Amino acid sequence: MTEILRAGPETRITLHFAVRLMDGTELDSTFGGDPAAFVWGDESLLPGFENALRGLKAGDRRSVFLEANKAFGDYNEDNVQHFTRDTFAQYDTLEPGMVLSFADAAGGELPGVISKEEDGWVYVDFNHPLAGRDLTFEVEIIAVERYAPEQPVTLN
Repeated sequence: MTEILRAGPETRITLHFAVRLMDGTELDSTFGGDPAAFVWGDESLLPGFENALRGLKAGDRRSVFLEANKAFGDYNEDNVQHFTRDTFAQYDTLEPGMVLSFADAAGGELPGVISKEEDGWVYVDFNHPLAGRDLTFEVEIIAVERYAPEQPVTLN
């Protein structure tokens, strides 16, 4: 008898998915191309989405609704910062919606979106673009395979 593997710890899941806003606008989808794959717990998926996949097996389909706070978080006004226009002297024009790269406190890259320029100030939004948005995920599980990280080799 063949064991039916279900999504959960120590599995690798291959799936098709689509992400949509509540008005039906599709933001991303793999249904027209190659499926995506992830290892359970590798933090490549939103925790709420990964949790909704627990127990699914190859062939299962599901729609998953995630409220904003379980998806990319609530919109936080404190994540909108303002800088003097001089900070962006290398740019002739700054348009709302323009994405620029900033260095975070740890030296990593942090994208920011220009929200407006007003009275010599440039307002940059560091919220995730989907923060504050409820989302629907459509998913079809293609395969669930056993996955165990390699055990470290111990020398005696």
